[in-house]
Amino acid sequence: MGDKAGTRVFKKSSPNCKLTVYLGKRDFVDHLDQVDPVDGVILVDPEYLKDRKVFVTLTCAFRYGREDLDVLGLSFRKDLYIYTFQAYPPIPEDFKPNSRLQERLLKKLGQNAYPFHFIIPQNLPCSVTLQPGPEDTGKACGVDFEIRAFCAKTMEEKNHKRNSVRLVIRKVQYAPENPGPQPMVETTRSFLMSDRSLHLEASLDKELYYHGEPISVNVHVTNNSTKTVKRVKISVRQYADICLFSTAQYKCPVAQIEADDQVASSSTFCKVYTLTPTLNNNREKRGLALDGKLKHEDTNLASSTMIRSRWTGSVCVSACSVKDVSNKEVLGVLVSYRVKVKLVVSRGGLLSSLLERDVSVELPFVLMHPKPTESTLLHSTSAAPVLDPPIDTNLIEFDTNSLTPDEDIVFEDFARLRLKGIIDKEEDC
Repeated sequence: MGDKAGTRVFKKSSPNCKLTVYLGKRDFVDHLDQVDPVDGVILVDPEYLKDRKVFVTLTCAFRYGREDLDVLGLSFRKDLYIYTFQAYPPIPEDFKPNSRLQERLLKKLGQNAYPFHFIIPQNLPCSVTLQPGPEDTGKACGVDFEIRAFCAKTMEEKNHKRNSVRLVIRKVQYAPENPGPQPMVETTRSFLMSDRSLHLEASLDKELYYHGEPISVNVHVTNNSTKTVKRVKISVRQYADICLFSTAQYKCPVAQIEADDQVASSSTFCKVYTLTPTLNNNREKRGLALDGKLKHEDTNLASSTMIRSRWTGSVCVSACSVKDVSNKEVLGVLVSYRVKVKLVVSRGGLLSSLLERDVSVELPFVLMHPKPTESTLLHSTSAAPVLDPPIDTNLIEFDTNSLTPDEDIVFEDFARLRLKGIIDKEEDC
């Protein structure tokens, strides 16, 4: 039995163990033309329910303020999407074909198990967490998706934590199979009291980079002016467009280099600079956009946002401002990245300092995770041998006692009360 691989299924029960939710995965991929469906199974206790019903709700919410500021009935949280599905008793009009995993779960769990289905709308944003500051407490700001199951007589009835289940899921995007052209930009600057100009050309070796991959920036300067370039500054900037009641854009440098490379008058200069934007070097920056994280897991810088235009059907990577995107229904946090190349030019006299500016250009690029291969997916959904668990056994509890050779489902129970004695009050692991 220890050598047999099995399908991994996430399992979470209510505190009174009367409701249990089963999900085959917690990351649902946005393929731009459609999003992976959320198909799960809920196991109920009919004797405990009596005349009550069981509802399952999918919520996408944007928290834009700290929880400790929620006072006097005001909440710094906006629900972008809410859909409720009645799982028990099932409604015939809501019937949908079950997935293969649902069929196997229903067969294994018995007659008290019921399926539920959700379709995540395409206009909803991906899961994004805004990095909290050192003094911040409570739940971090950002966009998150949550599945909540509860029993009640009506959907409007207030539910209690003891008979409800909350499970955070993520909506993610992966790098496109066909990246765009190599980014290249150039500019020419003329200066006051000078009939000759300075030409700056910058390019990247490609448009698509994976997290943790170094970025090579090729800088070429032709200085025909009478000015001298004193320094070269290269920075990678993250732009986060917050689309809620209004649109605001925030930028944050995530990697930068300042070199004392000088370009004299009537000369040329060419050099390749290398930067690597990572979260490890930016953990103290409050408000930095990160990929949505699950509890007890580390994350990384937020991936670039991709949007499919509803008019042309083309893919738009959020490398420009969100106002350039034709789909105005998109809410949440849209993330993009640019490399800024800046030449610090010498200035002479008071008048020149007032009228002249440094020369700079920006290169948009895409920062994402590669699409998992089939072997990676099989590895992530297979149970490892019992003698060599690849994860912290204090976090995951394998329920394999009831498996038979014909049933290769392995349940992973997130035992939150055994995490070094920490009790999760919010139950949102």
